[in-house]
Amino acid sequence: MNVKNNKRRKESRAKIEAVFLDLIQDKELNQISVSEICKKSGLNRTTFYANYVDIYDLADNIRKTLEENYFYNYFEPNQVISSLTKLFYHIKENQLFYKTYFKLGYDSNYKIIGYSKELAFKHFNNKFIEYHCEFFRSGITAIIKMWLNNGCKETPVEICEIIETEYSKRTL
Repeated sequence: MNVKNNKRRKESRAKIEAVFLDLIQDKELNQISVSEICKKSGLNRTTFYANYVDIYDLADNIRKTLEENYFYNYFEPNQVISSLTKLFYHIKENQLFYKTYFKLGYDSNYKIIGYSKELAFKHFNNKFIEYHCEFFRSGITAIIKMWLNNGCKETPVEICEIIETEYSKRTL
């Protein structure tokens, strides 16, 4: 019996997801087939379809897992730089998962970082706050993507220095 949380089902899902994570690093989502996943995981199509509706359902399940288990979401309101440093260490330690998330294009739906509206009010005289917040979030996301694509060669501290420089050493 294929009960939702039984050991065999968990093992099958883990195999399928591991193969998917490997394939998505070099291919686009629409280039990955159920047959290819089954062949590489050593499982049959019935097992795949007992767990997922299709490739897109598998990708969505991966997204949920990434958001629930891998994203670093805790930011200390008055210590943004130390929070960013912790975020960058977390990203460096979990590169495969963040790269997969961005590769799947989910970053536009999920904001990897927030921005303090109070600080925006302080720095921008209460003008165009939503635009400043979006510019900051998008800039951080672009830096993270570039850093990941370059293999996280710079240290998390160096990435924070880049961000501080870009934001004119304002207290973030």
